[in-house]
Amino acid sequence: MRSVLHAKIHKATVTQADPDYVGSITIDKNLLERVDIWPNERVLVASNTSGARLETYVIVGPKGSGVVCMNGAAAHLISAGDEIIIMGFELSAEPIEPTMILVDELNRFVKCL
Repeated sequence: MRSVLHAKIHKATVTQADPDYVGSITIDKNLLERVDIWPNERVLVASNTSGARLETYVIVGPKGSGVVCMNGAAAHLISAGDEIIIMGFELSAEPIEPTMILVDELNRFVKCL
């Protein structure tokens, strides 16, 4: 078994950063459904702005809101306005084709990659 990429949201913009919240990243439900990332799934988040990388888990945000909010300790590493990549991985014995999307500056779907 290998841990392989199954989902990627590319060029998302962080809309909020809340260091007082108890951990996680909140993501618009539309985006999660499009790439098949589940609530509470572990994700890797990489900032194209600062270079920071971290793992956290997903909380579902309101559908169509465009929300991408860094919560808790993650908000000290990645700030509102940062451009990020959100990646989900799964264990697989075989290669898989990941679902990867590009979003605009308002976190609206642009196209599949």
